[in-house]
Amino acid sequence: MAKKVVATLKTGKGKEFSKVIKMVKNPDTGSYQFKEEVVHNDHIKDFLKEK
Repeated sequence: MAKKVVATLKTGKGKEFSKVIKMVKNPDTGSYQFKEEVVHNDHIKDFLKEK
């Protein structure tokens, strides 16, 4: 099933999006969590800047 998703993203408008993974520190416990999202290539820097 994953192969179909990857193949779909490589054709057409799927090339305009990227999966971005950001590591965020939890202020309460001090542990790190990962926030991942599929973002348009023009908005990657905005996603990484937000807290």
